Amino acid sequence: MSDPNKPRFLFPRWANLARPGLALALVGGPLYLVVLAAVALSPKTLNVGYAPEQPVPYSHALHAGQLGIDCRYCHNTVETEAYAAIPPTQTCMNCHAKVRAGSDKLVLVRESYATGMPIPWVRVHDLPDYVYFSHAAHVRAGVSCVSCHGRVDTMEVVWQTQPLNMGWCLDCHRNPDAHIRPPDKVTQLDWKPAGDPAELGRRLREERGINPKVDCSTCHR
Repeated sequence: MSDPNKPRFLFPRWANLARPGLALALVGGPLYLVVLAAVALSPKTLNVGYAPEQPVPYSHALHAGQLGIDCRYCHNTVETEAYAAIPPTQTCMNCHAKVRAGSDKLVLVRESYATGMPIPWVRVHDLPDYVYFSHAAHVRAGVSCVSCHGRVDTMEVVWQTQPLNMGWCLDCHRNPDAHIRPPDKVTQLDWKPAGDPAELGRRLREERGINPKVDCSTCHR
């Protein structure tokens, strides 16, 4: 029979050990979240400015800028596929079989063409695997390469100009007008409208029934 005078406890004695842990969580938890947010939103984490060295020193400033080669000549799937194709070596050799054919800068290109082994280009803009992005949908809507990739026609080395995070994408989907241009101007990177870009974009969006979605399943499938 239990002693009625013996003190009773609502929680077992071992629960006392949880108190320091709970106090640490209450104090350290918010601090952890602040540090996590600061790291997650920093330019370094978001890869803004990322400019990897490529196996072949390809200058977009020369090819797309000075020579005026259209983006679609190399990235020939942007209008039809979600993925913007990396050009095969044959595309390079269409010109370089005769143009600067003996250049030391093109040794790897010639080796790739002779052996059939692809050039190991380093991806600059690399979204997480859990994100679905369609180049074709954006290009057909009139979103220029410039909106996501910047003025690559002025870049000796391509670098990431935008964070490409979810908040950045949602900002554009909620306010797309400034990024919409006539479809035939999408790859004309130096093009500027005569008037207000947002007003032109609004008119084009309404005329063409463009309605960017913001629900989760649009990008996370």
